[in-house]
Amino acid sequence: MVSELVTNAIRYGRPPIQLRLILDGDNLICEVSDGSNTSPHLRRARTFDEGGRGLLLVAQLTQRWGTRHSREGKTIWAEQQLACQASQ
Repeated sequence: MVSELVTNAIRYGRPPIQLRLILDGDNLICEVSDGSNTSPHLRRARTFDEGGRGLLLVAQLTQRWGTRHSREGKTIWAEQQLACQASQ
């Protein structure tokens, strides 16, 4: 999740790029901000395409994801539930 969102920000966004990880109970929230206002979109890559699967993978591996826009650019966020830890 982190790798895909950061890679997309580097490839398609603009500086400054910022990563923020938030632990909220059993959920991990990953926020990646960049200076671009361009919204990401899900693509269905064809069999031999080298790219275009990253955001689709994020959507399939997380509970939810989205985009927030601001005057400085945008933030892409994704939320993933962490595995419950057994009591010791």
